[in-house]
Amino acid sequence: MIAVCGGATADSPTAALAEAVGAALAQAGAVVVCGGLGGVMEAACRGAKRVGGTTVGIVPGTDAHTANAYVDIPIASGMAQGRNAIIVHTADGVIALPGSYGTLSEVALALNMGKPVVALGGSRPDDAVQVADDPQTAVQMILALLPGSGRRMG
Repeated sequence: MIAVCGGATADSPTAALAEAVGAALAQAGAVVVCGGLGGVMEAACRGAKRVGGTTVGIVPGTDAHTANAYVDIPIASGMAQGRNAIIVHTADGVIALPGSYGTLSEVALALNMGKPVVALGGSRPDDAVQVADDPQTAVQMILALLPGSGRRMG
């Protein structure tokens, strides 16, 4: 399970990156985990679904039906931004795209938990964050950084 984190709104280039990441993760056999709403989250789920992947959306409120249309498994956390901890605990690694403070909190939580983080399309908030130039490289990097990465996913 790989979390794709980023803004609740996304410009066209960022949405295209997120969609490509979602598709590449699904093709690699990974489940896409996200915050379940719009922007980067919706684009990543759309990409995963386009190639037959599975998606999990952990929404901030108490109504699972608020998840975007591309979420297979919606989880109502009732925790607002606190859901970021659930997202990161659920994931084996994080791919971070441009976002705001919520995205930064997910990156910080992942680093604090010792989980690998790859940034795409943005800045490097910490030296522990790997940086990828394109979606396929981001997916290859995150999968290679997972413990036991010699195993085949899927």
